[in-house]
Amino acid sequence: MDTYVTVEHLLNIHFSSLPLEKNIEIKKEGRPMPNLNIIQIKKTKSREFKRSFNKDIYSKHDWLCGCSKTNRLFCFPCILFCRTSGDKNWSQNGINDLAHLNNKISTHIKSSLHLNAHLNLKLLGKQDIRQQLSNAFRLSIQKHNETVTNNRYILSKIIDCIKFCGAFELALRGHNEKSDSENPGIFRGLINFSSELDNTLKLHLEQSTVFKGLSKIIQNEMLECMLFVIRQNIKNEIKNADFFSVISDETTDVSAQFQMSIIFRYILSNGTPVERFWGFFNPSGHDAKSLSECIKYNLKEVTENHDKLISQSYDGAAVMSGRLSGVQKLIKDEYKNAHFVHCYAHQLNLILSQATMHNRDVRIFFSNLTDVTNFFLILRKELPFWIKLLTIESLDHQIQDGTSKAVLLILYTKILQKRKIDSIEVKNAISRFEENIQKERQNFDNFQNEMPGEVTQCRPKRKRDDDTLLSRICVAKEVCDILIVCVKDRFEYKAHLNASLLFMSTEFPLYEKSFPQTYVDETIEAYPFLNKSKLQTELELIYKRTDFRSVIGAVNLLQFIIDNNLEQIFSETFKLIRIIATIPMTSAEAERSFSTLKRIKTFLRNSMAEERLTALAMLSIEKKMVKQISNFNEEVIKVFMKKKDRRIDLEFKNITTIEEFQEIN
Repeated sequence: MDTYVTVEHLLNIHFSSLPLEKNIEIKKEGRPMPNLNIIQIKKTKSREFKRSFNKDIYSKHDWLCGCSKTNRLFCFPCILFCRTSGDKNWSQNGINDLAHLNNKISTHIKSSLHLNAHLNLKLLGKQDIRQQLSNAFRLSIQKHNETVTNNRYILSKIIDCIKFCGAFELALRGHNEKSDSENPGIFRGLINFSSELDNTLKLHLEQSTVFKGLSKIIQNEMLECMLFVIRQNIKNEIKNADFFSVISDETTDVSAQFQMSIIFRYILSNGTPVERFWGFFNPSGHDAKSLSECIKYNLKEVTENHDKLISQSYDGAAVMSGRLSGVQKLIKDEYKNAHFVHCYAHQLNLILSQATMHNRDVRIFFSNLTDVTNFFLILRKELPFWIKLLTIESLDHQIQDGTSKAVLLILYTKILQKRKIDSIEVKNAISRFEENIQKERQNFDNFQNEMPGEVTQCRPKRKRDDDTLLSRICVAKEVCDILIVCVKDRFEYKAHLNASLLFMSTEFPLYEKSFPQTYVDETIEAYPFLNKSKLQTELELIYKRTDFRSVIGAVNLLQFIIDNNLEQIFSETFKLIRIIATIPMTSAEAERSFSTLKRIKTFLRNSMAEERLTALAMLSIEKKMVKQISNFNEEVIKVFMKKKDRRIDLEFKNITTIEEFQEIN
């Protein structure tokens, strides 16, 4: 440790006569610890011994110091407090005998004068010991801490009320927040109701003249502190996770302001994938560069490790998904492992749109459906024939078992929007969807073959009905064919997503006979930090074992490995499974945040600031996580207390110094 204080300087001054401020300054400056040039050579008849000074001895004794001018060791406390009465070898003359240094140190530390000088140095700058030990001082400390406890209790109740309003997306402020107002707002109404049940809170509201904690400024500061605590918790979770992904989408709020929602997806220590809302942001522009800069800034907020970001998911807009200059390309230029995933829920909507636009009658029908609400109303009240065909649901009077044979497209959209869904589950759902479409396509063929061959012998009315039915069946088959082609084209896994094909449990018997080397090579190319040879060995073992064939989905396989403590055995597989489970297959969570945005920032609350909007949205979207944060209110109070000087006592005074002093004596 370098210091400006030297032993030579200390020997020339009278430390006890200096002002207290100067003494404390010397103490803070610390003891001088130069690297001394002490070399001792001792010769005997048979050999020669050479000893030299080792600077590490300073770390063994916190009182030892040295003088570079005299090349001698001294006792720092003794120089300051007992230079005349103590051992002159340590306080005036110095020690340079390396051969007997340890013995001299052992003798010196037992000296009462040295212990007293050392204690004086430790307590220098502290309050007077007699004042610390006085009953009056103790009582004042206790009284202060009791006041702080009461103030923190009041603040905690206020925080609870703000959390309640945020969790249920209620407006905090009212038309008039005065105490005698008939419309003070939900927050003030909740505070007043709580005070009727809590005498401590009621007494505070009635008697406090300095800090009641109910003003708009305090509300905003509380929301800022809550947002800070929640984001710190998310940062810690990402820090403990090996990988994470980013999800983003854009919309406009009720005041026509551009809002970008950012979500982070990662795996918790227990193997559960989570998608955490990070906030709403206002980029400087709507172009790819502005959007990517906003995302990069927030990525740096959560981690400086660029290798941890392994995926990014957006919708299909050109500004986001552009291969040459889109947001995903600009992000990947800086984050090499951040592979792009086009939201699969959006792709399913595009498939449905493409399938219905190829026929004039179908296109006219859907053009009349102006919104989703009317769509479901029509489905509930009277289901037209076209809807049955287009949702691939067979007609009850035309199918032998009279039941539906396929899952509706809408149902598959809901499956893809699950929070914990991974690429393996998506692939399984797509395969089931394609099988159902193929099956329904065959059903229409079978029904057409079973129709009467000679429709000319029927009555004219029956003939017209059969012609209409035949025409509609042809349209339905056309829609089925388009869906099958679109699914194979849009939902084909490529590049980094081929890693999930390695864990399709239904294919394990086939993989056991013919190892999927191509998928492994593409996986290593996408994630070069994986050990290829060990990964292949682990996969070969997994394909041979029947234990793994009943485990479906990356999340379930990850949980299976954790529950059975197989992390070391399947280290590379475990790492790859965490990557697969971390990859978001949809941007549905960002869409959900927009629903919260519309409920919070309404027409009557259209001037809400960005920080307040994000904080309220965070309390609503992540209310489950808020409940899981231990001592959330206490953490918020600590941040609130440190933001600036408050007119209310919130910091406890520490009296452990008294206890320590009593133990010493």
